[in-house]
Amino acid sequence: MEIEGLERIVREHRFFAGLDDAFCKLVCGCAKNVRFEAGQYLFHEGEPADRFYLLRHGRVALEVTTPGRGAVRFQTVGEDEVVGVSWLIPPYRWTYDAKALELVRAIAMDATCLRQKCEADHDLGYEMMKRFVPVLVERLHATRLQILDVYGTPT
Repeated sequence: MEIEGLERIVREHRFFAGLDDAFCKLVCGCAKNVRFEAGQYLFHEGEPADRFYLLRHGRVALEVTTPGRGAVRFQTVGEDEVVGVSWLIPPYRWTYDAKALELVRAIAMDATCLRQKCEADHDLGYEMMKRFVPVLVERLHATRLQILDVYGTPT
């Protein structure tokens, strides 16, 4: 795919709506198109968090493994959402699994590339943090609700 097409896709993705043109060019230098078949994992808990994904098509289950219960889905994300926040926070390891529930098309962002660009340009880094903190809070809230559902008060 041409870089202009990739830039258009990134610019049109809800997560990067309103992103400055110069920042968009920097971000797109770390981007590539990817796809995952149903049942394929985007990543596993404990692995290096070396990328994040802008979902273009399909749904992804975010899961945590619990003793005695196996995988517990705490959120399902879909088109126009982002998967993967652990790339921002040392030690840069995934804290949950992400599994494609159906064919998923996405833009994968190389985390090392983007972290280096954010370190070199703190304005870009601040822009990324402003966009990722709400995602982090949403995921924490979804996990909290799942815990309440699993371990709620007995009747």
